Amino acid sequence: MSHRRACDLTADERAEIIRQSDIGARLDEALLAQLADTAAAIDYRRRRFIYRRSDVADTLYLIARGRVKLCAVNPSSGREAVIDIVGPGYLFGESALYASGFREKCAVAYENTRLLRIPVGEFRGGMVERRELYDYIFRLVGQRLARAERRVADFALDAIPARLDKLLIELSERYGRREEEGVLIDLALPHREIASIVGSTRESVTVRLNAMRRAGMIDFVNRKILIKRLHATAVV
Repeated sequence: MSHRRACDLTADERAEIIRQSDIGARLDEALLAQLADTAAAIDYRRRRFIYRRSDVADTLYLIARGRVKLCAVNPSSGREAVIDIVGPGYLFGESALYASGFREKCAVAYENTRLLRIPVGEFRGGMVERRELYDYIFRLVGQRLARAERRVADFALDAIPARLDKLLIELSERYGRREEEGVLIDLALPHREIASIVGSTRESVTVRLNAMRRAGMIDFVNRKILIKRLHATAVV
């Protein structure tokens, strides 16, 4: 990150962040400027909570840079289930638009991250003014629900190796970068995080990944996974 603080960004700079995001194309310049005026830029260091379960849900967040982990944490045991890891241009915290007023999940800075905080009232007003923004949120919620339903089905029908294989394919599609030897998942994923996503243990995930590496299906590059035989992971 640059040494310039998020709080020093001008309204025009905040507007440019929104313009370059997934929602930017749904906004005219007047509405974009209105959201930028009311938004606040804030930096979070890696592993810091952005919000926790039971926090007041009065804000949506737009990622300017870095990545954010969305997760559920058991309040009694502290065990964590990773729901998703999202990156620049991504909007999250949309439950503020329809929930009871309090967060049910947590959001944690997966890397050093810069966010725009947009008040929920301003965002609702934008949805009223621009049908395109309303439709975008409707599709966004639907896509996330569909992904969650697929994961529930995977948990019910698939053994852990198959869940892991499907996760690698999904991550390669979302975060993949073509390299000479295959597709590099451009996301540092500790084995414990992978285990949390697929509902396994770190030890089991490590055993499976090492077996895939010996078989020439994947390799490890600077704590990232390089998929060398992409479609083979779906059937082995």
